[in-house]
Amino acid sequence: MPGWTFAGEPAVVGGGRVTLVEGSSFCLASATGDIEPGTPQGLFVQDTRLVSRWQLRLDDEPVEPLTVLTSAPYRATFLGRSRPRGWPGAHSLLLRRDRFVGAGLREDLTLVNLSAETTQCELTLAVHCDFADLFEVKEGRVRSRGEHGQHSGFGVLEYSYRWRELARGCRIEAEIAEASQDSGSLQVLPGLLVFRAVVPARTRWSANVLVTASVDGKDLPLQFPLDVPIERSAPAARLADWQQRSPAIVTADPQLARTVERSRADLGSLRIVDADHQWTTIAAGAPWFMTLFGRDSLLTSYMTLPLDPSLALGTLHTLAAHQGSRVDPRSEEEPGRILHEIRSGVDASMALGGGHIYYGTADATPLFVMLLGELRRWGLAPAEVDALLPNADRAIEWLQNYGDRDGDGFVEYQRATDRGLQNQGWKDSWDGVTFADGRIAEPPIALAEVQGYAYAAFVARAHLALERGDAETARRLVDRATALRAAFNEQFWLPDRGWYALALDRDKRPVDSLASNMGHCLWTGIVDEDKAASVADHLLSPELFNGWGVRTLATSMGAYNPMSYHNGSVWPHDNALVAAGLMRYGLVEHAHRVTLGILDAAEAFDGRLPELFCGFDRGEYPAPVPYPTSCSPQAWAAAAPVHLLRVLLRLDPELPNNRVLLAPALPDGFAGFSLRGMPLADARVDVHAAGGQVHVDGLPPGIELVRAPRTPISPVVSAENR
Repeated sequence: MPGWTFAGEPAVVGGGRVTLVEGSSFCLASATGDIEPGTPQGLFVQDTRLVSRWQLRLDDEPVEPLTVLTSAPYRATFLGRSRPRGWPGAHSLLLRRDRFVGAGLREDLTLVNLSAETTQCELTLAVHCDFADLFEVKEGRVRSRGEHGQHSGFGVLEYSYRWRELARGCRIEAEIAEASQDSGSLQVLPGLLVFRAVVPARTRWSANVLVTASVDGKDLPLQFPLDVPIERSAPAARLADWQQRSPAIVTADPQLARTVERSRADLGSLRIVDADHQWTTIAAGAPWFMTLFGRDSLLTSYMTLPLDPSLALGTLHTLAAHQGSRVDPRSEEEPGRILHEIRSGVDASMALGGGHIYYGTADATPLFVMLLGELRRWGLAPAEVDALLPNADRAIEWLQNYGDRDGDGFVEYQRATDRGLQNQGWKDSWDGVTFADGRIAEPPIALAEVQGYAYAAFVARAHLALERGDAETARRLVDRATALRAAFNEQFWLPDRGWYALALDRDKRPVDSLASNMGHCLWTGIVDEDKAASVADHLLSPELFNGWGVRTLATSMGAYNPMSYHNGSVWPHDNALVAAGLMRYGLVEHAHRVTLGILDAAEAFDGRLPELFCGFDRGEYPAPVPYPTSCSPQAWAAAAPVHLLRVLLRLDPELPNNRVLLAPALPDGFAGFSLRGMPLADARVDVHAAGGQVHVDGLPPGIELVRAPRTPISPVVSAENR
């Protein structure tokens, strides 16, 4: 009997759900492979659920699942067997479903007869397409509207949908493929494909099903056509190119190796291409955020610079193409503002702001300028920087004008209408900003970390100005950064508590909660050095540090809830930035505790860090408690292990100054590791670190290796601290 080889592994199945992703398309299914009606499962393309039912039956019985195997983010193999029928050989039929997702779907069905006699059976595939908007599905309130159509023909089921000016379609085609000595027959009924097969002993029978999506009357190209081997398909080629171009991270620690390789694969799977400009950027996470998010994409790109700086460049260009140019209260667009998210579903009214682009975020705009400055440090060509400088300058103007409406020097936010986000920092839950007693802060709100991002944005733009000989712009931005840092340390610092306020509320009162946000302030360098040790001690106190990571909110706060989204949970990306901030201020032991805690959590999650997990103490439960609806894979969670390795290396390129700072600070007993082929300008560099030793090969000509760490960002612009 013909056999298979399959380089796969058991799939990570969250809550009995299997998630496959390719670009902005994704599929949620049960562990059997079925898409169950009445659930959030389905095949989603461009924020629209195409397939809402996909149920396979063998002789009118559900298939008994055996396992799920994955070898790529877009591919899964579901193995099952026939249900017992009360006679010998009842379990003799193996059903294999090979599923491939990419702007549509392909499923290869194979029946294997493991018995000694011929068997006949009937496979039925029940299908439905509801064309529901992603937000409807996520929130569990799918409604019927518009004009739905359905047509069946020979080997084809066709579904159509029209609403207002939008048109979507879905075509399901089944093709019987000869296998071994026998073939099957196919019958198409409304919503049902029926395969009748006769399978001789010790042989197999197979068929293929293709799902083609259409948008406004145009079919989207099939990513896995039948006449192209899977390994030569466009998604496979893109993933192979990513794996080849991104550096290998090699270590003797098998769990660390698994974690970083999982991160690398997940980041590769979440890359998306801007259809209008062909820039590659990254989606925020599966399943509900398979689109461009300003904050998420910028931070993820920043943290993955050691893997692929072109991802950061693509993110900057894509966001620049959509930068705000007018004032629109509905979308919260403002001149110079960087967007919060893009949506392309059938019902724009379901999205934030009631449109396809929403701008309600206070942090994406300064992060845009920060990333451009950091990318230049990694060797981005001056011409590439020049192309984006006008966008950076418009972002700076937004910070100074629309971002600081009252002229007090701080960046605040307040939503423009009741359709916008109440909170517009990364903790954007409705209750994400509270006082120590649990009261919710009233807007306009100035978040601590946003002031840090703004400070770092001013400094980054000043460095770029100095490099171009524009001393006047550099001086102006240095003055702005210096004033912001002084005001921040005066008004946000709580001397009786020893920590920074989470925010200032509408009355400029400090929102006095003990929270993780001040760790981001360390990362950006806005913290006065005489306050850093106290900040670090509070971040690692039992109230905030749970053994796996730093909680978003301390246990002593009135709003603390370890099972909440932002008020006591642990976010890996948050911790990666906290660790970077601690290391930048020379608080090495504190940074080690955070790093090791997060990497231990990754091990508990089989190498794939989720978006967040519950904040219960490590001494209370032996493993981190999952958050029920956490995204996985999720972009900045996948980027966290990569950034943590950079933190341990204390790696900071300064190519405009012709040097690279590198001073590894690995924890005792931590396995050495190598970055092989790390991109740096036009070169590929190998970095080998073990203990306190480091070796570098392949530095570009004229670049000096400086064995010293980067200090907190100084607003004083000179050749020594750019």
